[in-house]
Formats: sequence, structure tokens, C-alpha cells
Amino acid sequence: MSAQAKVNIWGILAALGAGISFSIIDTIAKFLSGDYPLHEMVLVRSVIALIVLLAVIMPLEGGYHLLRTHQPRLHVLRCLAVLFANLCFFTGLALMPLAEAVAIAFATPLIVTALSVIFLKEKVGIWRWGAVAVGFLGVIVIMRPGSGAFQPTAILPFLGACGYATLHVLTRRAGGSEAGSTLAFYPMFGFLLVSTLVGLTLGDGRFSDGSNPGIDFILRAWIWPAPQDWPLFIGLGVAASFGGYLVGQAYRLCEAGLVAPFEYIAMPMAVLWGVMVFNEWPEPPVWLGSGLIIGSGLVSVWRETRLHRPPSRPRPRANG
Repeated sequence: MSAQAKVNIWGILAALGAGISFSIIDTIAKFLSGDYPLHEMVLVRSVIALIVLLAVIMPLEGGYHLLRTHQPRLHVLRCLAVLFANLCFFTGLALMPLAEAVAIAFATPLIVTALSVIFLKEKVGIWRWGAVAVGFLGVIVIMRPGSGAFQPTAILPFLGACGYATLHVLTRRAGGSEAGSTLAFYPMFGFLLVSTLVGLTLGDGRFSDGSNPGIDFILRAWIWPAPQDWPLFIGLGVAASFGGYLVGQAYRLCEAGLVAPFEYIAMPMAVLWGVMVFNEWPEPPVWLGSGLIIGSGLVSVWRETRLHRPPSRPRPRANG
């Protein structure tokens, strides 16, 4: 096995681990969204995630000198992208079934493929462009624009997907000079700063009158977490720490178009959590659209492996 193949395997495993971590985050966030504002969940999650990152992950990776970054402006852009993505996605998640929101958010790898061509100069052939088109068709099937079943809130996870795709492309661009823990630290620190600012200025709930569930989720008053909810908040922070680190590693090690589809592991996880925790069974269009999205990603991976596998040795000719 070549050195690049080993690196690709590590990147793929990191993407799988990140997808599982993010599915846990999504489930806990949706469970807590009925009682706590978004800025409170983000603040507590960020504090716990930073503790885990600084106390466990960063020392194992090499020490605190990794906090020194060579590309501060790039990290500012990454922070803005992930803040926008979280605001849109988690607001949509609070208002929609879990599996449906996650399925729409899976437009992220498709958008990553398109953006990687524009900003990273990665080569994408007709097969992967076709996969992108099929994947977007799956998103349209789930969102059902123009039909009576269309929910305007479905636009939120799609906008979140655009933000996450921008984050991944920026991560790939920064990957050559930054460690995985460095890539994870700055978005978490950005979350901490912004959620603290929102909590101090809007945390009294004066702009939340309960008339709009989405606005209420963002701006409702801060309340001290109940004792039975602290394990969930801790799980949220631990999953965020490892998920942020693993996704940074994945996009640092491999081409964005290769590792992005492996985050699809979160789709069956979302269905499982949705059924077990919220008793939410996806509707037929969600199954169909999810199949199109996941199938398009797997086609991209299949094509990528065919293009990069070593050439086979020629067969010896038979004598005579």
C-alpha cells in the first residue's frame, strides 16, 4: 500500500468518526432545543469542548505551541463560516424532524465538490459532476419546493450546508500548515466569544415573545441547566471536541471531494436517533432523496478509487 493510500485511509476514518460525532451533537441539540436557547447550548458546548481539546487532544498531538497559527485571516473566515452554518442548521433542526434536516444538510459534500474546483483547483470529471447533479436532485426531492408539503424552514439546513461546505474548503486550504487540533481550536474559540456576547446582550429573553419558534429558540432567556440535563451538555461538548478535531484532520489529510461523502454515515445515524429518541419515521420523499444524495456520494468515491488505484500488471502471453 502506498503512503498516499494510507493517508487517505486515515482521512476517511477521521471523516467517519466526525460524522458519528456530529450525529450525536445533532440529536442532543434537538433534544435540548425545547428548553434552552441556542446561544446557551453553544456556550456550554464550547467551554466543555475547549477543555477536552486543551487538556487531552492538544497535548497528545504535540503541545500548546500548536495554538500559534500561520494563517489568522483564514481562521477568521472559517469561524464566520461555521458560525453561520450552526445558526442556520440548528435553528432548522429545532423546527424539523431530525432525519429530514440532516438529509438536506448532506448537500454539504456536493457543495464541497463544486467549491473545491473553484477555490482549490481540484480536478472534477464528468462522473463526479453527474454525481453532484443527482445529489442536488435528492435535496430537491426532500425539500419539495412548490408543493403543499414544502416547509420554508427546510431552507435553513440547506444554508447551513453552504456554510459547512465553505468551512471544509477553507480547512483543506489551511491543512498543509496547520495541525488538526489547531483547526479545531479556533472555531471553538469563536463559538465561545460569540455565544458569550449574545448571552450578555440578549440572554434576558426580552426579544423572545414566543410567537415564532425559530426566533424563540435563538433569543429565549438563559436558564440554568437542570441536573438531569448536565450529562447531555457534557456529551454535547465532548462530541463537539472530537468531531471538530476529526473533521479538521480529514480535510487536512485528503482531497475535499474524496472524504466529504464519508460523512454520510450521519444519515443512517440520524434515522436511528430520530426513531429511538423522537419517534420520527422519515416520510417516503426523505428516503428517496436520501438515497439519491448518498448514492451520488458513493459514486464519487468509487470513481475516485478507480482513478487512483495502481495499474494492473500485464498478463503474460500464452506460448504458441
